[in-house]
Amino acid sequence: MQFVVCRSRYRGMAGWLAAALAVLAALPVAGQTIQVNKENRTISVTASDKVIAMADTGTVHVGFIAYGADSDAAYAAGSRISNAIIKALEDAGIAKDAIESENQNVSPVQSYQVEKLTPAEQEQRKFQVTQSWTVRVPADDAAKALDVAVKAGANQSGQIDWSLRDENAPEAQAEAKALQSARAQAERMAQSLNAKLGVLLYASNQVEASPIQPMMRALAAPTKIEKVAPLAINPPRIEKTATVYAVFAIE
Repeated sequence: MQFVVCRSRYRGMAGWLAAALAVLAALPVAGQTIQVNKENRTISVTASDKVIAMADTGTVHVGFIAYGADSDAAYAAGSRISNAIIKALEDAGIAKDAIESENQNVSPVQSYQVEKLTPAEQEQRKFQVTQSWTVRVPADDAAKALDVAVKAGANQSGQIDWSLRDENAPEAQAEAKALQSARAQAERMAQSLNAKLGVLLYASNQVEASPIQPMMRALAAPTKIEKVAPLAINPPRIEKTATVYAVFAIE
């Protein structure tokens, strides 16, 4: 869809509008087609506004890497850690359906990965097992979920994706504010043309979310850290920005 915008000018003291300020070619609205021409005078504007809300949901990424002298040993170590992490999360009150697998892999360790280790250490790291999950919890429980997983052996963890349970509410608020701004802008334009702003003929919008997402990596230590407090993690604000294109009639 293309929009054609014409420049307007005054002719004479009466200040009549010589051409339409905005021309829309075959614009569909609610199953209708609006033809905008010099008899159907309009003003078209684009306006943006935003709403800021605190994130109320955190998706915590947790995972681990375990090693073994052979494939069986690595798998056995991975199995112990894997089940310990899931049990710890469930014991902490996190629902099973809030825990989703991301990936899991059993593979040989490449030589460059262990070249700086001692021969004895290299011998114990012939194979590796990696596994990861996402854990979706209320934002205030994100630090707890990460803490529980790390202390259970999730030594490849820390990223948190922040979001809103109800994405529609702030989007609607941002859209309403943007449309209000568009109307105010159109009213000023109409006044400058000695005209009166009429009804809204058409509006379209685009909403964007701009969350502040801290990227963290938390490495697990042995069970000696059981009494260590969880990391201090605060949910970020999420900014919803709406841009509205609106066409108003002028009288």
